[in-house]
Amino acid sequence: MNAVVLAELNIRHTRLHMPTRRVAIDPSYLPTLVGSAGPDLIGAVSTEFISRIAKEKYKEIEGLLTAISTESLEIPSIHLQHRLQSDTHGLDRSRHRLLDDGVGIIVEIDVHARPETQVLGMLIAIAQIPAINRDPFMACFRTAMKRRGAQARGMRVRLLERGVAGDRPGMARPAEAVAGSGGDPGAWDTQERMIQEGWIGVDVESRWAMEVLGLGPGAKIDRREIQRRYRRLLRSAHPDHGGDLDGAAERIARLGEARALLLSTT
Repeated sequence: MNAVVLAELNIRHTRLHMPTRRVAIDPSYLPTLVGSAGPDLIGAVSTEFISRIAKEKYKEIEGLLTAISTESLEIPSIHLQHRLQSDTHGLDRSRHRLLDDGVGIIVEIDVHARPETQVLGMLIAIAQIPAINRDPFMACFRTAMKRRGAQARGMRVRLLERGVAGDRPGMARPAEAVAGSGGDPGAWDTQERMIQEGWIGVDVESRWAMEVLGLGPGAKIDRREIQRRYRRLLRSAHPDHGGDLDGAAERIARLGEARALLLSTT
């Protein structure tokens, strides 16, 4: 039986190896009725990450809750040494979900990013909920601050330490892949599972960088090959050499980030 998604929160943030610190959110599914899955998801995810943040930062978090309550949280703005923004270009993604897997309710928490990014992402999400529906979310978040990492009794938790494979920006199912398999989405799913299995043991950051530079699972990586691929892709991405002007800066920055990450680990 496929699990039923009861709630989902998508937080966008700078990748771990980057010096800049930015946070935004993607469209999410957070049911707002009292006793519904939305507040439960916020409560469980908050419980996981708030306990990972230094206690001296709690005062600033309380200030953010007050700003949300008074409709005065501004975006963009700087909090917990991160920039809150609406632009998601070039940002990594963390996905948290509350699921019914046929056995019961389980919360799936993506823990590959900095805890501050996840707490801030949840606060942005809460701030965007209409004020009339916001109280249950605020209550669950505040309860999480008191739990110090102890989940509610009976809550089943699955931690995703490597992120969500294949669910980062740029990983949407390509139309040509479906077409290449005779137009059969099921054939694409089979191909995708085979690809995912090849990435076992590769952390989400390295995988992202390898994919940006066109390196597949199991590829032999050395500094010369990284530089060669970077230069070739940089040339094709640059508008002076025929690359599209729209989005060129982002593509070039992404190539540079990928090269820096792989060189730092090679």
